[in-house]
Order: sequence, then structure tokens, then C-alpha cells
Amino acid sequence: MESKELYQCLLGLNEPWTVGRVELDMAKMRVDVYVEHPNGTCFACPECGQACAGYDHVAERVWRHLDSCQFLTYLHAKPPRISCPEHGVRQARLPWAEEGSRFTHLFEVLAIDMLKAANIKQAAHILRITWDQAWHLMERAVLRGRAAKVDALPKKIGIDEKAIAKGHRYMTLVCDLEAATVEYIGEERTEASLTAYFKAFTEEQRSGIEAISLDMWPAYIKACTAQVPQAEDKMVFDRFHIMQHVGNGVDRVRKEEHKVLLQEGDDTLKRSKYLWLYSAENMPAAARERFDQIKHGNLKTARAWALKESLREMWSYRSVAGARRFWDRWYFWATHSRLAPMIDKAKLLARHLPNILTYFKHRVTNAVAEGLNSKIATVQKRACGFRNRDNFKIAIYFHCGGLDLYPASTTHRKPG
Repeated sequence: MESKELYQCLLGLNEPWTVGRVELDMAKMRVDVYVEHPNGTCFACPECGQACAGYDHVAERVWRHLDSCQFLTYLHAKPPRISCPEHGVRQARLPWAEEGSRFTHLFEVLAIDMLKAANIKQAAHILRITWDQAWHLMERAVLRGRAAKVDALPKKIGIDEKAIAKGHRYMTLVCDLEAATVEYIGEERTEASLTAYFKAFTEEQRSGIEAISLDMWPAYIKACTAQVPQAEDKMVFDRFHIMQHVGNGVDRVRKEEHKVLLQEGDDTLKRSKYLWLYSAENMPAAARERFDQIKHGNLKTARAWALKESLREMWSYRSVAGARRFWDRWYFWATHSRLAPMIDKAKLLARHLPNILTYFKHRVTNAVAEGLNSKIATVQKRACGFRNRDNFKIAIYFHCGGLDLYPASTTHRKPG
């Protein structure tokens, strides 16, 4: 088989495109494949698909293709322009690359798979392209995937924040709890940042939301209340954030009591901070003996911990009525505990009780959002951080957006 026939097959070219010649440069370890078509060939209009006569050709362009036996391989062609009676002069679509790209479809597929598995610097090194070229491939994939994505609101969404740098700099994340994907990334964690997401949809679409899992951040509550019909019955304050609030109350009790005990020469609570954050069943075996000793002492921290552990039982109830009866008992205990931090936390939860109890109607949590947050943190760490906020967003959508990142004309397509 001659080299022209070989590359005709390797490139998957069909009429009217054929390989005109192949040049091999052993010194540079490079193969250049020149592609052409017969004179008088008609091409489909990219707007309407009508077969149109050629108008002229633009200057020769070069596309990077998959390597041939470790030789860098480049495809050369002069893209034709057609004259459409309806749409005027347009550049014909090329079967091997998208408009504006300098890489073939097959190379983009390989690059996307490589960028999923490694950071940009490593992927660029393996692919033998520059960092900027690798980043451009990632950006193109995200823009392509988001343009192809169906413009619909998930039925169950999770709203969370993501710290992007030191100094309390945040972004707002909206996640599809059923598909486990990031749907939207907003600037900061303000009411306006979340409102912008909802405003992109009609009121009818927003009314289709069944449940919203979020923490008790006032800005998010205001945005949901203002933009989502019947939001009061759909918002569910995440139970893990609720338990975190109560755990913080236990830690405040510990700090205050530890300070008093140290003044009396008692270091019982020394290095015990993380012990009180565990649930009883998750206590590490190595720490259980010491924890049992201090737990049974006459300590305020032990009582605060018992309050925290007791509240976990509420989530096992199957009905709102049963959960409400449990809450009433727990709230009385907490507010009569004479532990100021626990009283403060109990009153905080009481102010938000209606949307805590909606959990027993929808049973959604932000566990998916927290999992995506951890994945995003891994992406951030692997890239050694992002100085550019827009670049960070592109990386999040690439790895967590659930997008179809691959060129539409390739058969190698799978979810992002």
C-alpha cells in the first residue's frame, strides 16, 4: 500500500477529498499530508445544507493529527468557500476538523481524554503541544459541550459555595443532585450571583423545580424565595450543614471549659478537639478508650456532645409529624442545658425549622454538592491553583459539568 492510500485510510477521508501527496522529514520526525479535491466539486452550505458550487479557496491551513509511529503528523489543505444563493459566500465544513480549530477531530478526542487524566502541563507534554494549545482545547471542549447541552432546569438542585482563594473569596455552585453535575458557577456568594442563574429560565421552568438543598446562607434563601415559585415548600436546609452548626456549638463549649480547667491545673480536655466531632459509631478504635474516659466525666463538653449525638436521631424519622415531636423534645433539652453555645445553636435551628422539616418531604441533601466540591478541590490542587477565575470555571465545567466534550462528528463520544 502506498503512503497516499495509507493516509487516505488513516484519515478516514471520503470523496471528494483525497490525499495528494505525503512528505516525510526524518530529521524533524514529521509527516505532512496534503489533502485536495477535484476542480468543480460542489459542497454543502453550512447554513442550509444545499449543494453549492465552489467560490474560491482560503489560504492553506495546517491541522495537527494523531502521531504516525511517533512522527508528528500534520494535515494540509486549502478550505473551499461556496456561493449559496440564500446565504451568500460561506466556508464549507471540513470533515476532519471544526471551524477555527487547528487540530483534527481525532486529535481533539485524544487530547480531551488526556486532559481528563492529567493536568494541563502533563497533558501538553505527552501530546507534544504547548500549554496554551492544551488549554485552548479544553476551553473549546467546554464551550462545545455547554452549547450542545439541553437548556433545562434540574428537578432537584443543590446550592453550595466554593472557596477559591484566601481572603474569603467564593463562588456559587448550582448542582444537579440527580445527575451529580455542576450546572452553574456564579461570582461570589451573593443573592445576585444565584439570581442570575434562575433568571436564565422562564417562570414556568422555575416552577418545575421540586426540591432545593442549601445551607442557611441568607443570600441564597432570598434568591430562591424571590425566583422559585412555592420556594418555601421546596427549600431543604442541608442536614450535614445543620449538624456542622451543632458540632461548632460543641467545640465552643469545649474551648470555654478547657480554658477554665487549665486555670485549675486540669488538662483533661487537652488535644480532644476532634474526638468530640466524631459520631459514636465513627470513633477511631485508637481513640475510643480515652474518649470513653473523658466522656463519662462530669464535663459540660460531654453533655454538649450528647446533645449533638441525640439530634442525629431526628433524621431517621419517616414523617414530618414524628420528626416534629422529636424536635420539640430535643429543643427543650437543649435550651435548658445551661450551655450557652448549645442554646444559641438550638435557637438558630428553631428560626429555620420549617425548611429543616421539609427534609422529610423531599429527602435531599447536599452530599452530591459536597462530593463535587471535593472533586473541584482536587482539580484546583492538581493545577496548583488558578490565578484566573474564568480559567477555574472552565476547568470545573470540564471535569464536573457532565458535558459531551467530544467533537460532534466523531464516533468516539461519551459523557464528560
